[in-house]
Amino acid sequence: MAASVVALVDDLFFLVKIRETAKAVGVAARTIGAGGGPSAVAEADPLAILLDLNARSFDALAWIRALKADPATSSIRIVAFVSHVQERLIADARVAGCDAVMARSVFAQKLPELLQTIVTESK
Repeated sequence: MAASVVALVDDLFFLVKIRETAKAVGVAARTIGAGGGPSAVAEADPLAILLDLNARSFDALAWIRALKADPATSSIRIVAFVSHVQERLIADARVAGCDAVMARSVFAQKLPELLQTIVTESK
């Protein structure tokens, strides 16, 4: 099975960017519906979770807490992106257990490198 990441993203622009970039570097990008929960993520067996903290269709912080509390998903790296001016949300995501938080612009720019690093570190 190909290496994969799970994208918890409701912004179609970023979802397309993630999918296209992942495909270009040989990684499958899967999406999980907001109702899926940690068990759906565990089933997907991703190397990492890419999460939009500004998502409107789900509570991103609740997802982070649930993923980090579940033994089946607690070790999966969570990389979140958010508007750089939302310092409180960035801090809250880190407290909830997010492994890395970056500005949306940095995430978009460094996505190929980020995905390569995730694959390399998993070997």
